[in-house]
Amino acid sequence: MADKKDKAEGKKPEKADRPAKPEAGDKAAKAKAAKGDKPAKGEAGAKGEASAKAPRAPEERVTPRLKTYFEQVVRAKLTKDFGYKNQMQVPVLEKVVINMGIGEGVNDRKKVEQAAADLGLIAGQKAVITKARKSIATFKVRDGQPIGCKVTLRKARMFEFIDRLINIGLPRVRDFRGLNPKSFDGGGNYTLGIKEHLIFPEIDYDKASDVWGMDITVCTSAKTDAEARSLLAAFNFPFRQ
Repeated sequence: MADKKDKAEGKKPEKADRPAKPEAGDKAAKAKAAKGDKPAKGEAGAKGEASAKAPRAPEERVTPRLKTYFEQVVRAKLTKDFGYKNQMQVPVLEKVVINMGIGEGVNDRKKVEQAAADLGLIAGQKAVITKARKSIATFKVRDGQPIGCKVTLRKARMFEFIDRLINIGLPRVRDFRGLNPKSFDGGGNYTLGIKEHLIFPEIDYDKASDVWGMDITVCTSAKTDAEARSLLAAFNFPFRQ
């Protein structure tokens, strides 16, 4: 009778064993479990930032000794000697170019590659292999054939190389009598030649298979040779008296 009354009143019969509807939070938990408990994007980002290592700070490069010496001593000396009215007028070192000509590279390319590797050790920077610009039948040279190597140094590496050249390299030259003071090009640049690259301590004398010479050009911002010579003399270049 009760069921008939409920139907008549439009009521749905209650089911005692009907389970309760899952809440939204339970659905999300089940979805996580089905996917292997993967965290949400926000959680993954936070955990990733925490676990990721902080970026390494760039290594602090020590200021070269000659650069400090130039700023504290050489600049004031040149300003006094030439009467510069502005610090920007004081000539500075711009770059150092080291060149090796390997004549044996015509017959053996490995000679050039080995020379480039030694030059890279001396300069602390990878050397570039130079190639012939035109063919010369007398010397058996073809256009585009590797015949040497070179490297250009600036800023800190330039000062470090000059420091090693003056204090370590040149004193080891046999029968060294000083640098030629006339080897300026008229525009403030100085070039010197070295017969043996073994004078640098980076080259192991016992492992070196060949001995090569090199040309070293020191480029400055000086407008005259007198200013350039005073600049290099202030850096203790051993000019011949």
